[in-house]
Amino acid sequence: MNGTTLAANTADAKPLDEDMKTLDGKTVNLADKYKDKVVLLVNVASKCGLTPQYEQLEALHDKYGKQGLAIVGVPCNQFNGQEPGTSDEIAQFCKDRYGVEFDLMAKVDVNGPEAASLYKHLTSKKSNPKFPGDITWNFEKFLFNRDGELVARFAPKVKPDSREVVETIESELAKPN
Repeated sequence: MNGTTLAANTADAKPLDEDMKTLDGKTVNLADKYKDKVVLLVNVASKCGLTPQYEQLEALHDKYGKQGLAIVGVPCNQFNGQEPGTSDEIAQFCKDRYGVEFDLMAKVDVNGPEAASLYKHLTSKKSNPKFPGDITWNFEKFLFNRDGELVARFAPKVKPDSREVVETIESELAKPN
């Protein structure tokens, strides 16, 4: 199935066609902001055993950013309160500790009734039949192709620089836009 033959139903809606707030409070449409980019969307937290993945995410940003990869961090405090900070505190922590230069969105819920619309779409079996299910922990990763279609989901403990993730990113970057 290609993008021109999609039926008009929620399962075929592109999840990146969502508005979200950035860490500094600006509203952006993800589909517009990341048009023609391969996007790795990750729910992040600064007080988690997996927090060192920020370093690997930044390395991916540095290595592949000019080729069209966008890393998007989405802070979440739903897992044992591991992201308690304000937007300013999160930004400062990421910059000081890991030199983060990739985009960070405002803190949101990723599961439950208060989940951000994007995450409701990503976790729903109806709208995401290939990769449904609740977010299991901090640093769950979703990879979108240049058309904004979800192509892979990686568990929190799968490191951003693992062969599985890097090969999938490189494969998507190699495809023409």
